[in-house]
Amino acid sequence: MVEFALPKNSKVVGGKTYRASPESVEVRKFKIYRWDPDQPDENPRMDTYEIPKEECGSMVLDILGKIKDEIDPTVTYRRSCREGVCGSCSMNINGTNTLACTKRLSDLGEGDVTIYPLPHMEVIKDLVVDQQHAFEQYASIQPYLQTKEPPAPDQEHIQTKEERDRLNGLWECILCFCCTTSCPSYWWNGEKYLGPATLLQAYRWVADSRDDYTAERLKDLEDPFKLYRCHTIMNCTNTCPKDLNPGKAIGELKKEIIQQS
Repeated sequence: MVEFALPKNSKVVGGKTYRASPESVEVRKFKIYRWDPDQPDENPRMDTYEIPKEECGSMVLDILGKIKDEIDPTVTYRRSCREGVCGSCSMNINGTNTLACTKRLSDLGEGDVTIYPLPHMEVIKDLVVDQQHAFEQYASIQPYLQTKEPPAPDQEHIQTKEERDRLNGLWECILCFCCTTSCPSYWWNGEKYLGPATLLQAYRWVADSRDDYTAERLKDLEDPFKLYRCHTIMNCTNTCPKDLNPGKAIGELKKEIIQQS
């Protein structure tokens, strides 16, 4: 029988515990993935931080800020807007890809909280992952308005209300890649499969009545890997912190290609 094992230095081991003061009556434990590229021979570890419940704040990002500011300044993560707009603080919290700035502690129950980086992306340090490949895939769909005849200088690109409504549920995507990194098809075929976030963005431009390159966009996507590696598992839709539906957008792309053929 074949036995599979992870490389020695990739196994996550137990780490340090930063205990709350003895005077703390009730504490909550936060277990955070740690890995330092300056110490490549060391295994990644899970450090545990005990925080008095009355000091926890309301969001997971509040906890990360408290830990970095008051307990362990070496903890590394991305954050920017704190409003669920920039997508910087995407990470895996209690097994679900989401945004730390909008994930309420009250939604995580009463037990310990585990925080990992997004899966299937190379870890740069701690909770920070390398998203370069994902953004290169996004750039490959040419995510901008393209017209064959430029409008007159004194005119706008006009849409009806109904045409504009077609973009609802698409333009709100913030490219946090929570959906893409939750997709098993992307785990296995990420070099060629564009993933849910990029495909949702691709449909955003296909659905835009102002864009004149729909046929060219669909032809570029008609590929065994770019689009058709999607198997409608729907992890993408289940995990999206903006409540969007990438799975539906991918289905609409497939329908558009059939109608064009």
